[in-house]
Amino acid sequence: MDQKILSLAAEKTADKLQEFLQTLREGDLTNLLQNQAVKGKVAGALLRAIFKGSPCSEEAGTLRRRKIYTCCIQLVESGDLQKEIASEIIGLLMLEAHHFPGPLLAELANEFISAVREGSLVNGKSLELLPIILTALATKKENLAYGKGVLSGEECKKQLINTLCSGRWDQQYVIQLTSMFKDVPLTAEEVEFVVEKALSMFSKMNLQEIPPLVYQLLVLSSKGSRKSVLEGIIAFFSALDKQHNEEQSGDELLDVVTVPSGELRHVEGTIILHIVFAIKLDYELGRELVKHLKVGQQGDSNNNISPFSIALLLSVTRIQRFQDQVLDLLKTSVVKSFKDLQLLQGSKFLQNLVPHRSYVSTMILEVVKNSVHSWDHVTQGLVELGFILMDSYGPKKVLDGKTIETSPSLSRMPNQHACKLGANILLETFKIHEMIRQEILEQVLNRVVTRASSPISHFLDLLSNIVMYAPLVLQSCSSKVTEAFDYLSFLPLQTVQRLLKAVQPLLKISMSMRDSLILVLRKAMFANQLDARKSAVAGFLLLLKNFKVLGSLSSSQCSQSLSVSQVHVDVHSHYNSVANETFCLEIMDSLRRCLSQQADVRLMLYEGFYDVLRRNSQLANSVMQTLLSQLKQFYEPKPDLLPPLKLEACILTQGDKISLQEPLDYLLCCIQHCLAWYKNTVIPLQQGEEEEEEEEAFYEDLDDILESITNRMIKSELEDFELDKSADFSQSTSIGIKNNICAFLVMGVCEVLIEYNFSISSFSKNRFEDILSLFMCYKKLSDILNEKAGKGKTKMANKTNDSLLSMKFVSSLLTALFRVLLWRYTSIPTSVEESGKKEKGKSISLLCLEGLQKIFSAVQQFYQPKIQQFLRALDVTDKEGEEREDADISVTQRTAFQIRQFQRSLLNLLSSQEEDFNSKEALLLVTVLTSLSKLLEPSSPQFVQMLSWTSKICKENSREDALFCKSLMNLLFSLHVSYKSPVILLRDLSQDIHGHLGDIDQDVEVEKTNHFAIVNLRTAAPTVCLLVLSQAEKVLEEVDWLITKLKGQVSQETLSEEASSQATLPNQPVEKAIIMQLGTLLTFFHELVQTALPSGSCVDTLLKDLCKMYTTLTALVRYYLQVCQSSGGIPKNMEKLVKLSGSHLTPLCYSFISYVQNKSKSLNYTGEKKEKPAAVATAMARVLRETKPIPNLIFAIEQYEKFLIHLSKKSKVNLMQHMKLSTSRDFKIKGNILDMVLREDGEDENEEGTASEHGGQNKEPAKKKRKK
Repeated sequence: MDQKILSLAAEKTADKLQEFLQTLREGDLTNLLQNQAVKGKVAGALLRAIFKGSPCSEEAGTLRRRKIYTCCIQLVESGDLQKEIASEIIGLLMLEAHHFPGPLLAELANEFISAVREGSLVNGKSLELLPIILTALATKKENLAYGKGVLSGEECKKQLINTLCSGRWDQQYVIQLTSMFKDVPLTAEEVEFVVEKALSMFSKMNLQEIPPLVYQLLVLSSKGSRKSVLEGIIAFFSALDKQHNEEQSGDELLDVVTVPSGELRHVEGTIILHIVFAIKLDYELGRELVKHLKVGQQGDSNNNISPFSIALLLSVTRIQRFQDQVLDLLKTSVVKSFKDLQLLQGSKFLQNLVPHRSYVSTMILEVVKNSVHSWDHVTQGLVELGFILMDSYGPKKVLDGKTIETSPSLSRMPNQHACKLGANILLETFKIHEMIRQEILEQVLNRVVTRASSPISHFLDLLSNIVMYAPLVLQSCSSKVTEAFDYLSFLPLQTVQRLLKAVQPLLKISMSMRDSLILVLRKAMFANQLDARKSAVAGFLLLLKNFKVLGSLSSSQCSQSLSVSQVHVDVHSHYNSVANETFCLEIMDSLRRCLSQQADVRLMLYEGFYDVLRRNSQLANSVMQTLLSQLKQFYEPKPDLLPPLKLEACILTQGDKISLQEPLDYLLCCIQHCLAWYKNTVIPLQQGEEEEEEEEAFYEDLDDILESITNRMIKSELEDFELDKSADFSQSTSIGIKNNICAFLVMGVCEVLIEYNFSISSFSKNRFEDILSLFMCYKKLSDILNEKAGKGKTKMANKTNDSLLSMKFVSSLLTALFRVLLWRYTSIPTSVEESGKKEKGKSISLLCLEGLQKIFSAVQQFYQPKIQQFLRALDVTDKEGEEREDADISVTQRTAFQIRQFQRSLLNLLSSQEEDFNSKEALLLVTVLTSLSKLLEPSSPQFVQMLSWTSKICKENSREDALFCKSLMNLLFSLHVSYKSPVILLRDLSQDIHGHLGDIDQDVEVEKTNHFAIVNLRTAAPTVCLLVLSQAEKVLEEVDWLITKLKGQVSQETLSEEASSQATLPNQPVEKAIIMQLGTLLTFFHELVQTALPSGSCVDTLLKDLCKMYTTLTALVRYYLQVCQSSGGIPKNMEKLVKLSGSHLTPLCYSFISYVQNKSKSLNYTGEKKEKPAAVATAMARVLRETKPIPNLIFAIEQYEKFLIHLSKKSKVNLMQHMKLSTSRDFKIKGNILDMVLREDGEDENEEGTASEHGGQNKEPAKKKRKK
């Protein structure tokens, strides 16, 4: 039969073929086709013949085709056919599909959809046909009966897609079904159906199956719904990451069993590559990604930003078009995250409202950690981001070698954190990715070498960390480091020191690097530039410190020792101890030559030798001999000659120019420290051994010399140095400059000798008398210099001004004199001490308190981790046996104990009479209490006690000292914000200010409230007024931040009523808190705008803050405009807030504006005729400055009212009924008034002209000043 069909099909016309086919029974054809196909015979020719004899123009032919299609689909789906035959059959069916009439196409499509929904597909091969059927259906223009209605082909296709997407998809066909839609012409709505369905299938699929599905979705996204595709992918993997981190399987969000970390990261990496590839082909997708993540950044960034989305963004940086905007987006996200953190940490009010969140910085570091799983596409982006953060947010300017922060202190912290994060990103990336190491090192060194003028300490810290992590790995990059050495002589000294310190571990394991450094340093030694020579000295000293000669003592004070775990070789494996000794002695020879160079170079040597000895004790002989021979040049050996030192030899005269040649005081200081170290460390170890006498000779010689200098310095008078009161100390003459240098040298020598004698004194009376004599010499000279400097214009700013006394000596001396500062101050009150004698300068107790204050702030700033030990050491009642119990005492408890002592002192001080009140002491006590209170845990009862105590002090004590008031109020506010919002406190203070200063309407008598006695007529303005306004500004900033956060959440939510009604509920506490804050602030401003504030900063700040208040109110109104679109209503308390603003603030603002303007007018008219032109100009400038914010305030009020009108229309609530019409502010020029003013001005000028001959000359500059 098959042969007959084929032979009939070969004829030109199909008539006979049609007739033959009609004679066959229903099942014959299908059976024939089935047998042929299963046997593997060529079924294609038979199928073509059947189609030829079944034209769609006849009903019988159409039905026959329909049956053949069903039969073929079943055949293909059965899996009994060979692959080639199945493909051929499907190909033929595809070709013929468009001949079908619409209804049959709809039937066929329905069959497929039923099969998919019921899960009856076997291998899914036949699904290739579905897109062709749907496409053909969409082209049918005629109406088709579908279901109960009549639809066009396009509508029918839409209905079918909808049915398909709303049904169940078998997991194994998801990819195929998604893929098939790329061949179907779809409308935006239909694409959305498909995308939603595919995304919903993610959670039901195996992890390995998701990348191909994502690929198909991305291909599909070219038809539309790019945003949904990206959002869905990011949301799924962000949730999966979160779940993975929590290590909980079967999360209610997803039915995915927790997968091994490696597998998840590999899948994520593949998906990121798919997305990046899709963006390269379709830039619109990239724009959508950036837009989506930017929207998230404006609101609550945690909704969108996750480790997965960050990794995706970093990979997108490889596409040049998106590189800058993506890195910019990440940079701003990081800084915003740190700013949010800072705001949250500083406010208990915000902490209670905003849940704890993870921060962008943590997520980025997580990405670095995850990138170990072959995420090479992320590493380049990470490196770029790291350097951008370090470049943008590192320290900004350098002045005299010190870094200066240009930004105000508040914004400094987020910037420092961002810079630190950049360094961490680079360090961690360096550790993980070998291929990128060379580039990171190169970029760091480039910045160190090329940015000599800007601060690079953060890059040097990073370099140091990199080297410490893997010195052996960096050997391969040694050429880069050696290259950097060539620039040493051109770099600032500080940079050279830190660079060499950073690469020092490399020098220990790379001989070639060490040799090239020595060559560079030797060249620099003889360079013309002084800085280059200083750099050479710094380099050589560093080498001496770090290349130990065998037998050197191991020093516990070694600051950068390198442990065996960091360098996996013994440092002496390359250089044995003999080589090290030869090497060090060579360097010592080079350094001796420096002793004939400028004072600055010698100074560096003297400052460095002591460190060298401590680290490399075997060099003691060489170093001490060098110092001894240098000292002998300036020492007078005859025991009866005064003075004992040749000061003339220390000074260099070149024509008119006089300068210091030998910093003798530093030379002696170095000798004294080295000698003390040698006696304490080396000699005790040598006692058992027999040493050569000459080795110890230098030590005895030095001791004798210092002894002799001490005795003769005590006997010497200032006249012996030619430095008595009659001497010339002016900076304009060469003798004056020389005398100044000599005076500083003598003072320095006295300091060194004081320390030397104290160190060998063993507390003997004679030694202490010597020390006092030396101090008197120092004091006489110091007094003369101060007296002479007082007469001159400037004090000489010289390096030798720095004290040469060591911290160890100072602390020993203070302990010897006063036991401890804390005991001395708390045991002997200042009042007791001062009652005995009144003398010039500060009392000892006050000096003790000052010392305490400095110590507390230093420990907090520089030794944060050691605070517990510090507080334990302070507690003198501790016994050694109680140490175990001590461990349980918290920092807060220890701090509270110390706080109580200072609280008692302040109370005693405040209980004294006003005339006996020591303001300096009170100020210091408040400063100490402020720094101690920072150590208290805000949730502890001790903190609450501190707050209530401070509040009580402010309420009950009235002092007219503005500085004391300011510091006490600052303490109160800093404590208050860590406990709760300070708005009620602000309101009470504003009532007190209003009561003391009176009303702007002089006829109104204000009732005095006296909440806080510290607020009085002297302190109310400007002190307290400016403080409360700055606090109000912070509260407004917090409220503004919350409103922005809420707006971001609303804009991200879907607009469906169901979603939005559910979404507004969580925001209610936040909304309520915002309205409460603004309501209380409104009453605060209500008091202040009625207060007769003095002209100046108070008025200026109040006007600016009112402007901010209205801007914040406007932001809240705009938020409710957004909310109204979805929920259609505003809460009652918002209505009350609007009413309050209309009745209690806006009208009073206009009255206050009139008050300020009237004040300026009266000043204008009263001042102009009587005062000098310069004074008038100053007053006018002040008036202009004060009235400048007025237009801004009026604009802010009008903007607020404008949006209120919009909100009234949206919410159907008349919010404007509480608003009074504002003052008319037209700017019409009134001619008659102008003429009158000009006439008056003219008369004034004539009067001035006749009064003085020089009037004409004086008048012009005065006018210019007034224009300012």
